Amino acid sequence: MSVSTEARELGLSILGLGTRYPPYTLDSRAVEELSKRYHPETPAMQKVLAINRFTGIDKRSSIGRPDHWLVNQPEPPTIAQLHDVFMSDGVPLAISASKEALAEAHINDVSQITHMVSATCTDSANPGYDHYVAKALGLSPFVEKTLLHGVGCSGGLAALRTAANLCLGHSTRGLPARILVVALEISTTLVRSELESIHSNQETRIGVCLFSDCASAVVVSNDIPFSPTEPLPPPVYSLLDWRHQTVPDTEQDLGFDTHPQGWKVVLSPRVPNLTASVLEPTYNSLMSGKKLPEGYGSPKDFDWAMHPGGATILTGAEKVLGIQPEHMRASYDTYVNHGNSSSATIFSVLNRLRGKEMDGVAPGGRGARELVVGCAFGPGITVEMCLLRRNLSRTEGGRKGMETPPETEESSEDGEGGREVSEEEKKGSEVSEEEKKGSEVSEEKKGSEEEAFIAKALESVELD
Repeated sequence: MSVSTEARELGLSILGLGTRYPPYTLDSRAVEELSKRYHPETPAMQKVLAINRFTGIDKRSSIGRPDHWLVNQPEPPTIAQLHDVFMSDGVPLAISASKEALAEAHINDVSQITHMVSATCTDSANPGYDHYVAKALGLSPFVEKTLLHGVGCSGGLAALRTAANLCLGHSTRGLPARILVVALEISTTLVRSELESIHSNQETRIGVCLFSDCASAVVVSNDIPFSPTEPLPPPVYSLLDWRHQTVPDTEQDLGFDTHPQGWKVVLSPRVPNLTASVLEPTYNSLMSGKKLPEGYGSPKDFDWAMHPGGATILTGAEKVLGIQPEHMRASYDTYVNHGNSSSATIFSVLNRLRGKEMDGVAPGGRGARELVVGCAFGPGITVEMCLLRRNLSRTEGGRKGMETPPETEESSEDGEGGREVSEEEKKGSEVSEEEKKGSEVSEEKKGSEEEAFIAKALESVELD
């Protein structure tokens, strides 16, 4: 028995994935170090630092360490300085992730890329960062570029949905479509601004405990080859269907507000309950009318690629959907070892899910499932959910390249484009071989007892 004809006829494939994390990792002590360096102990700061110790995140990926010059100035960095670092340290990550995705998609001639859809919520400029990624990759000036704004953590799947619709448009016209989808987020540089707000306003702002840096990319294709002699490579995933929904009257619960010192995370205590409440109806809508293969009758029969917005979001999904942590094993693995990288995270999760070691810890030892549900939440609150069919014969991708630092040179200028970096600062930005080894993520899955402890600890923390 197969997926419905309607889903199969879409002819949409993900041909390649790429993920790049920067070379530094931060544990919970990094936030505490900067907090003590610049702010006195206050009730709000103590509360945030207590939450910081129980996020369930072991390490967050970052473009720098607590001694990075950008977060060690008398005042938090300006939005202009943040933009310059986004371009100097972030764009090379996006270029590397794109190259990895293109290589796996067997696209040796970049002139075959017809569209580019990108997302970020940690930068804003005209032209957008996608312009410079396209230029570095040598894409044709005729490539149709689209940069999404205002989509936050759901940006990866929003970009995938947009690419899918563009593919279908080209299919209707009888034209081949090869779309490069890119997501790039540099979040850790906002730490000083967030700490300043916690101190000045005595607010409990937990975004400073969760977010990390990452770039990821996928290549999306329709089923029309460029020529009869150039057949399409086998897909990594096939995209079968998707849903987008906005939860009414939740604009004040989840967002990212513009500020002279970058962006300010909006994250209310209602978010875990709100996201949990919309999961089941969105899932039911996604599955409505589909003739699924035998053995797929409820959420627990699928594998899940859930955006790890926070531990309470993942544990809330388990309760509502009746699934186990192992169903979202790649989400937990990404969250624990890298943190929440906003829009770039979901492609990292999908990349991680196909690792052989992930298959070995599937629920009940059943092995990997062919059908996968992807899900992410963004500001609004919006939910993006999609149904994917994984090509189980292609498991070699996995973690390949995910921890590799980009091949870039250290910048000798600051965000204002003129200050020379001191020898002490340069030394603080160097990574020793021992530290590189220490940043490599363990392949062992976190035990269910540890996850239960984290969930219980978080449930006891008052977030409002």
